[in-house]
Amino acid sequence: MDEFTLIQRFFASGGVTRDDVVLGVGDDGAVLRCPPHQELVMTSDILLAGHHFPEATPACDIGYKSLAANLSDLAAMGAEPAWASLQLVLPEADETWLSDFIRGFYELAKVYNLQLVGGDTVRGPLTVGVQLCGWVPTGKALTRGGAKPGDSIYVTGSVGDAALGLGVLQGAIALAQDRHPQLIHRLNRPDPRVQEGMVLRDRASAAIDLSDGLIADLGHILSSSHVGASIELDRIPVSDIYRAYLQGGGDWAFALSHGDDYELCFTLPPEYANTVQEEFARLSCPLHQIGAIESEAGLRVYQTNGSLFETGRRGFNHFS
Repeated sequence: MDEFTLIQRFFASGGVTRDDVVLGVGDDGAVLRCPPHQELVMTSDILLAGHHFPEATPACDIGYKSLAANLSDLAAMGAEPAWASLQLVLPEADETWLSDFIRGFYELAKVYNLQLVGGDTVRGPLTVGVQLCGWVPTGKALTRGGAKPGDSIYVTGSVGDAALGLGVLQGAIALAQDRHPQLIHRLNRPDPRVQEGMVLRDRASAAIDLSDGLIADLGHILSSSHVGASIELDRIPVSDIYRAYLQGGGDWAFALSHGDDYELCFTLPPEYANTVQEEFARLSCPLHQIGAIESEAGLRVYQTNGSLFETGRRGFNHFS
């Protein structure tokens, strides 16, 4: 199967069709109609086999996660998803693998009315690159740079399960077998908080998605906003499985310093707290206040007894 047959068979049809796509897959470029009074938000991620996902990961899950990681970036900026381009580096044109991959990709794309409008395919080590475009009303994009002293710090969902799942797959963590499916699902099928991100427009002062670990990603907000923060260890949201792991002698490293959670971390002025909590409850999204922004630089993590917690590793870094 040659490149052009591959594109026509797997990527030219079968997904979402939007009215603002004048010309999509199959030409030298896409032609897209921009809505009035909106600004374009663009993001991209690259996932490399054996580095961003285990090589044995099912193709359907790779397709899903490659899109979810980018949707999470749009969510952190309060953007509504619109268009995607897909770049695939493939060791071979395996029709079964491609069929499963694009099924996982389209499964999530349909949830957010996201159309695939172009991309590229080449031969080489398995690598998936996705670029997304989304929209925010003019001047309403969330950034990392607006947090102010007195703002509260919130985290959606729970953190740490994806990293535990990876540890289980790598044989580095011994947990009961019946706990494996939930952890591996959190690793392979993260839930991007797109609707929640749009709720935060006009309310949150800063936001980021948790892809590299809570400590590292919150640190990006603090650096961009030129502020500091204190958070409380016992307020950091973890699942029942992670809590059992802690009680069995595990530590906080996976929840604090490892990636792949794809939850939102954001800062919120006090006057918006009740409104945001009500909106998140309507969306059935768990929300947890974990600390506060302060004028003193640096991030301080406090234990229940009031002592400082040594966080150790700060988070994932591609070149560390």
